[in-house]
Amino acid sequence: MAMVSKTRDIIEGLVRDGSFKWLLGGRSSFDEDFEDLGKSPSARKNWIPELSTIANVVLRRCSRILSISMDELRDKFDGEASASTKHPERYAKNFLEYCCFKTLAVSTQVAGHLADKKFRRLTFDMMIAWEIPAAASETSYSVFDEDSAVGEEAFSRIAPAIPTISDIITCTNFFNALTESTGGRLYFYVYEKYLGELDRALKKLKTHTESSVLSAIRSETGERILDVDGTVTTQPVLEHVGVSTWPGRLTLTDRALYFEAHRVVSFDKPKVYDLSTDLKQVIKPELTGPWGTRLFDKAVMYKSISLSEPVVMEFPELKGHSRRDYWLAIMREILYAHAFIRKFQLKGVEQDEALLKAVLGILRLQALHEIVTSKPLRNDTLLVFNLCHQLPGGDFILETLAGMLTSRESDKTNHRNTEGAVHSISALAVMSNLGLGLGAGPNFSNEAGIIVGEMAVGEMTLWKKL
Repeated sequence: MAMVSKTRDIIEGLVRDGSFKWLLGGRSSFDEDFEDLGKSPSARKNWIPELSTIANVVLRRCSRILSISMDELRDKFDGEASASTKHPERYAKNFLEYCCFKTLAVSTQVAGHLADKKFRRLTFDMMIAWEIPAAASETSYSVFDEDSAVGEEAFSRIAPAIPTISDIITCTNFFNALTESTGGRLYFYVYEKYLGELDRALKKLKTHTESSVLSAIRSETGERILDVDGTVTTQPVLEHVGVSTWPGRLTLTDRALYFEAHRVVSFDKPKVYDLSTDLKQVIKPELTGPWGTRLFDKAVMYKSISLSEPVVMEFPELKGHSRRDYWLAIMREILYAHAFIRKFQLKGVEQDEALLKAVLGILRLQALHEIVTSKPLRNDTLLVFNLCHQLPGGDFILETLAGMLTSRESDKTNHRNTEGAVHSISALAVMSNLGLGLGAGPNFSNEAGIIVGEMAVGEMTLWKKL
C-alpha cells in the first residue's frame, strides 16, 4: 500500500506541474490516462503495484484495446504463465510483454494501423515501458520526456511482434541503421518517420500491384510489384546482351524480373527472368563500360540455364553505385526466398508466409532508404534471406525458420499453444488485413491474438540463441 500511495502522490504532482513534456503537442488518449490516474479515485484502484508508472499507463491502453480490465489481464497471465515466467524478478517485464503481444496481435489486424498516430505512440511507449517495467527499478521519470529514446533490446522485443515493422532476424541491423546518427538510441521522431515511410511503401506496393503495369502477364500468377526503375527516360536501366544495349524499364515482382525496352512513346513486350524456379540462376555485381571496357561498377549480371548468354542490367548514376547495390540486394532476396521454399518443400500458407518475409523486408528497406541519407546502407544485412545466405551458420537459421513456419501451421491445425506463450500475429495475416495477401487463403482473424509466431513471453528467441 505504501508503494501505491507513493506512486499516486508522484503522479498527482507530475500532472499538476505539467512534467509530461511529450504530451504537450496535443491531447491524446495518453493525456486522459495520466490525468485520470492523477485525479480519479476509481482509476487509481486499477493499478498494478509491481509495475512502473509508464508500464501501468501502457497496460491501461492495452486494457481498452482488448476490452478487458487490467486485473483480469493479470489473472489470465497468472493462470496461463509457467512458474518460471512468473518469477518475481521477471514478473513485471513478462506480464508487460504478455499484454503488449496480445494487444499487438489485435491492433495489427486493423487496416491502416501504421498511419495511426495512437498506434505509433503506443508501440514506442511499449518499448519505453519494457526498459523500465518494474516499480522497484523506477528511479527517475525522464522516460516521460519528449526527448525519450529506447535501446536495442527494447526495440528487438517489441518491434518484431509487428511483422510490418521489423523481423526478428534483421532487427538488430535495422536498429543500428536507424540510430547510427543518434548514438545508438532510437528517438520517437525517427521511429515515427520510419513508420510513415513504411506506410507509404505499403501503399505504393498496393498501387503498383493494382496498376496496369504487366497486368496481362501477372493476371494469372497474382504477382505483386515490389519496385520499378527506369520509368524516366533520362535515367533508364540499360540492358546489355552480348554487344547490344537497350535502355528500358525494369520491374521486380515477388516471382520474376521483367525488362521492357523503351520505344518512342511506349515499351516493348517484356522479357521475363524467372526467379521462382530452379534455373541455376546467378545474380552478382558486374562492371560495364563503353565498347566492352570494364570501367563502371554499376551493373548486375544475371545468368541461368534458360539463357544462351548472361544478361547485364546497368544502373547509371553520377556518383557511387548505391542504385545498383539496392537492386542487387532485392533481386537476390526474391531469388533466395524461392530457393528456401524449394529446399524445405514449403507449400500453401507456409510458402506464402516465407515469401512475405522477403516482400516485407524489401518494403522496410525502401522505407529506410528514405530516412537514412547520410551514408550508403548495407542492404544485404537488412534482408532476411540475403543475411542468412552470407552468415556463418545461416543454413541452420533457415532450417530453424522453416521449422517455425511448419510448426505454426501444425499448432493452428491442432489448436495447440505452448503454456504461457503468447505469440505475434503472422505476416500473412497482417498483409491480408491490408488487402495485400496471397489468394483467398484461410480466415486469419484471431480475436484472442494467441497464435504461434516468433515472439514468446519471457523467452529468449531462437535467433538470439543461434
